[in-house]
Amino acid sequence: MTTRDAPAEAGDAKTWTYERLVIAGIVGLVLVRLMVAANMPLASDEALYWRYSRYLAPGYLDHPAMNPFLIRLGTTMFGDTPFGIRLFAVLTALPASWAVWRAGALLGGIARTGATAALFFNLTLTMNIGSLLATSDASVVMTSCFVLWALAKLNQTDRGVWWLAVGLALGVGMWAKYTTAFLAVGIAVWLLVVPDKRKWFFNPWPYLGALVALIVFAPVLIWNANHEWASIAYQSSRIVTHHFRLQYPIELLGSQIGIATPPIFILGVIGIIWGYNDASRRNVAVLMFALIAPVLLYFLWHSLHERVQGNWPECITPALVCAAALAVQLLAGRTGASAAVARWSDRLAIPVALFFAGLIYAQALFGVIPLRRDPTSRLLGGGWPELARQIDDMRRSVGAQVLLTTDYTLASSLTYYLPSHAPAEQMNDRVRWANEPQPPAALFSQQMLYVCKQPCPYAGQLRNRFAEAELVGSANRVRRGVVVEQYSVYRVRGQVRPTLDPMYPIRTKASERYVL
Repeated sequence: MTTRDAPAEAGDAKTWTYERLVIAGIVGLVLVRLMVAANMPLASDEALYWRYSRYLAPGYLDHPAMNPFLIRLGTTMFGDTPFGIRLFAVLTALPASWAVWRAGALLGGIARTGATAALFFNLTLTMNIGSLLATSDASVVMTSCFVLWALAKLNQTDRGVWWLAVGLALGVGMWAKYTTAFLAVGIAVWLLVVPDKRKWFFNPWPYLGALVALIVFAPVLIWNANHEWASIAYQSSRIVTHHFRLQYPIELLGSQIGIATPPIFILGVIGIIWGYNDASRRNVAVLMFALIAPVLLYFLWHSLHERVQGNWPECITPALVCAAALAVQLLAGRTGASAAVARWSDRLAIPVALFFAGLIYAQALFGVIPLRRDPTSRLLGGGWPELARQIDDMRRSVGAQVLLTTDYTLASSLTYYLPSHAPAEQMNDRVRWANEPQPPAALFSQQMLYVCKQPCPYAGQLRNRFAEAELVGSANRVRRGVVVEQYSVYRVRGQVRPTLDPMYPIRTKASERYVL
């Protein structure tokens, strides 16, 4: 399969064959992801969202509710298994690919560009890795694809009714992740920069679309209002800077190149530049750039004071791959340095992407490369079933009824993996569990276990909370004979202060350092 042939119009035999090859490739990639998803250990964040999914609500501290709803749907069908938890995260690739395909065809003006955009979309690590994990990223990427498709239809038809579809897609996206709001900022930038789009500021349709988005998003806002704006306060506190580090912006740029894969990232940049330099395509190039720039600018600011995980800006992926497909479309007949770079990037896009995905899949499933600090082992839950059994045995030996921690990922993983299903409660940040029934006070009147990952930052403060605090042992999370993480386990008893913090006030990123 290659994307190097000259563009062809819809109905052309070569395009027809190419489109079916792309469809087969996408379906094949989705099937591979389903197989990997069924056999790969859960990441700690997936355990968190699984725990959220047991008590559904419009909002949670970290994000709105779309991902927990999808997990609940999958586990209802296939049980609390990695496959059930991840099923619908993987399957979001299908509607998302359709939306990117249609958007690419509309923005490029020919059918083949849509197929190339969908192919590139599924070759990115956003999809080959990100859609494997049951986190909010798969949902927000899917809804971002539909935002782009609705905008492409608006751009093609100039019919105001498409603003309602834009608003619907934005509203649903806000149920996935608040970063969707930056797409709305990008839309405003597009309208401002492109002269013949400014008319929409004086037309009721965009405002009706905004109303649709607000109505769809309203349950999340109501949940926040009923919980002291917990989720919005928690996420918006990331804007506040306390110190500056230049290391993180460099990491952010590198992660975005890697997640898109270098060839597709390069093609995306070239596609925007070539499109902007072509007066007939400038409008489209500005749209794609405007959907990318606000997201990256925000996370660039964020990265000046805190590390940004590479998956956080993933809502830029649909616009980026459409720009990359546009570069391939415009490549025919071009010469010069940029054309040479684009041509090589196009040739390398498929093999590089498949190599990246295959290597990461093999490492995540089998640990084929004996890395001293394997990132897949730290991120995924390999060795957790054995670790949970060790901790459960310690709990039984001291007669504890509940496990305590100050780490939400640990509380979530213990809840998922403990053979006895004994309750595991996070002592701090209780608003995170606001949708769960609160544990009875009697649960904390007997022996308890406090579990922490070494080094334990609050172990020395346990006597602030309990009359008795004694180290009873340690346990290791081991993968293929290598110790990945070490945990300490303390027996605690006798509440000096309540075991669980009050739900409010909310502790944000800007709060003072937590003291147990």
